[in-house]
Amino acid sequence: MQADGQTPWQPLPREDVIKALERNNPPRIPLVRAKWWGEGFSELHSERLARFDLYAEDATMLLIEPVIFERMNLSWPVIAEGAHDARVALDDWAKLDEFIDKLPDPENDPQMDALVEQATQVRARGQYLMFGWWRLFFERPWAIRGMQNLLMDYYLYPEQVHRLHSALCDLYIAYLDRGVRELRPDGFWTSDDLGHQKQLFMSPDTYRALIKPYYLRMGAWLKAHNLHWWLHSCGNNTAILDDLIEAGVDVFHPVQKGTMEYAQVARDYGDRLTFLAGFDVQHVLQEGSPEEVRAEVRHIVNTFDRAGGGLCIAAGNGILPGTPLDNVEAFLDEALRYGAAHRQQMARQLA
Repeated sequence: MQADGQTPWQPLPREDVIKALERNNPPRIPLVRAKWWGEGFSELHSERLARFDLYAEDATMLLIEPVIFERMNLSWPVIAEGAHDARVALDDWAKLDEFIDKLPDPENDPQMDALVEQATQVRARGQYLMFGWWRLFFERPWAIRGMQNLLMDYYLYPEQVHRLHSALCDLYIAYLDRGVRELRPDGFWTSDDLGHQKQLFMSPDTYRALIKPYYLRMGAWLKAHNLHWWLHSCGNNTAILDDLIEAGVDVFHPVQKGTMEYAQVARDYGDRLTFLAGFDVQHVLQEGSPEEVRAEVRHIVNTFDRAGGGLCIAAGNGILPGTPLDNVEAFLDEALRYGAAHRQQMARQLA
């Protein structure tokens, strides 16, 4: 732990991160993906970011891209990999058989080979290790079909949607199987931006019919292999938090400020779900003063941290280039200082 303003905070050992996730009284609140530099942030500030080396990140992520369209050797041209606009990789469901047939073989993916040495180093340091990727059963089909097409597909082509989801689920589990064998992670990180500012992109019933079955498959596999499931999903996910918990999600990020009600979510789900609470990068971090940033950190901790734990702290999304560096420092410093003090207070109450 930090002794003064110049002594670096040391990362928590993996055992203490696990205590936070499993509400077993960690010594402080972990920081996970708190130094999430958004597009252009690193280029703008370059060497000035060294000032944040004092602040520990308590988990390491090793990420891959499971579906790289340009490497699939499809018989039609693919305009862009991972397009989330009008450009799509699968413009006609008649091509679905070929698309599924040409999904990659995880056992021969060189991305995995490149992670083995990194995983060995993380384990040697005694740190918590996550393996995974961005985009699961909404964001990836959105990239494959395009947003407008996909939302129509839910009503016009549900059978094809199921076939695509089933194939993706098989692929994901094969990657995870190799990951467990070769990387030995503690958790699985992934994303599905299921919500927008007001509600889900689809109705809860549509989620339950077309997406939840594959969440349940993933969750059962992860539980059988003792991996924590970390899910990033922007927007208002309140309507399906019970479903996510049932599927096996252990850690939810970011509980986006302005879309989900902090107090309600903490009250209704905090005994069943750990929160990787994401600090608001849209307004508070960009527009507030350092003291306002510190006050917001304390509000997050006071709202979500329970007697045994159940809270980690992150940036809500990539920190934007216009964000004052003094605000970033206030966020990181207060998260560690107040997070440690609050845990000590909680431990005294439990004693």
